[in-house]
Amino acid sequence: MMVALAFSDTARREVVPFEPIDPASVRMYVCGPTVYDEAHIGNARPVVVFDVLFRLLRSVYGAGHVKYVRNITDIDDKIIQRAADNGEPIGELTARVTEGYQENMRALGCLDPTMEPRATEHIPQMIRMIERLIVGGHAYAAEGHVLFAVRSFPDYGALSGRTVDEQIAGARVEVAPYKRDPADFVLWKPSTDDQPGWDSPWGRGRPGWHLECSAMSAEHLGESFDIHGGGLDLIFPHHENEIAQSCCTFGDGQPGFRMARYWMHNGFLTVAGAKMSKSEGNFTTVTDLRRKWHGEVIRLALLMTHYMAPLDLSEDRLKEAKSLLDTWHRAWQKREDGVAAKSPAVIAKVQELLGDDLNTTKAITQLSEFSRFENINYLYWSARLLGFFTSPSAEAWFKWSPPEAESESDEGEIKAQIDARVAARKARDFAEADRIRDELLAQGIVLEDGPAGTTWRRV
Repeated sequence: MMVALAFSDTARREVVPFEPIDPASVRMYVCGPTVYDEAHIGNARPVVVFDVLFRLLRSVYGAGHVKYVRNITDIDDKIIQRAADNGEPIGELTARVTEGYQENMRALGCLDPTMEPRATEHIPQMIRMIERLIVGGHAYAAEGHVLFAVRSFPDYGALSGRTVDEQIAGARVEVAPYKRDPADFVLWKPSTDDQPGWDSPWGRGRPGWHLECSAMSAEHLGESFDIHGGGLDLIFPHHENEIAQSCCTFGDGQPGFRMARYWMHNGFLTVAGAKMSKSEGNFTTVTDLRRKWHGEVIRLALLMTHYMAPLDLSEDRLKEAKSLLDTWHRAWQKREDGVAAKSPAVIAKVQELLGDDLNTTKAITQLSEFSRFENINYLYWSARLLGFFTSPSAEAWFKWSPPEAESESDEGEIKAQIDARVAARKARDFAEADRIRDELLAQGIVLEDGPAGTTWRRV
């Protein structure tokens, strides 16, 4: 029997049963990064959240029946400005930042999406969308720009629940003489000679940010698909504008056509109660956190709160996540040889909990119950479903150290000190044995004496 799934749909403002358009081809799009700078940990939250959703859908419908598209925005005014500030070619900047982003997301246990399209590879699709919008009376050209006529789409504002006038009053809109209405937004803008640009019917230029995701999702998932995800900050204007463009291009703005059947949004990451953002300067990069914490620790810290709720990422939360993972790995270490092949039964309970609006909080509690009763088969495969237990063994988990750590002793040095301690104990030089033990402990290395000898782990 297939697990029942239900998720919070932003558009309907309630938890609703999930019924894919085609169960043999479940399709999901999540807005990816604008690659001008390193990802901060707030940027990572949606990646981790929707990775769990991707894993859940794959486990329910089959890995070959789920298509997950997460784009790379590699043309944007921020990119142009950062490249100029760095004195760096735009292509080199976007390639470098994209590579770092992908490495960091994998380190957090995230699967690669099925496809990761680049905006610059989809300019022809964007131009065709604009042409259709103009023909349909939903867009107009003015002074080298093309703008979407917001009031041509009666349902504009349905996702965020605010009228066009309320949107204008509550947001900073660009005032420009070529706009027919202050709410109209740019689909195409002119490029100067020193800016990236492409030839178009409206002159050499580049696309607007909102248009990029509409074109890429339609190209790779179809005009209408199952799930569109992202952070709360994208509801307006980005997702609102995506809906308007796509519905007017492919559904001619008629009621009943839906770009995505379900809209899911994760809550903000906060620092002392304030939203984490680059503009506020209160952010920590994923790279910085990885210098101290294993990627699974960061991942668990991001999943210990329901995905829609605000999450304050603190040192205490990271320590709590590390302690919890240590407990799970100790249970695994005791019964590593007892892990059997995965079966539907062993992940059914956690599937059920995640199926209830992606309730990772309850799923994590369930894993701790499996750990407590040393139900290792259920613990192991349920943890894998959530993106944990990526280390080759429990022992490898306890011996992990940050890849760039300079002060950590390597395994050869640790083994030599353990051997020296064993020799000191045999010689009944317990003071020397204790000194070695304490010296290793000061380096974050705990020794554990047992019938099979002395083992060690990092704390």
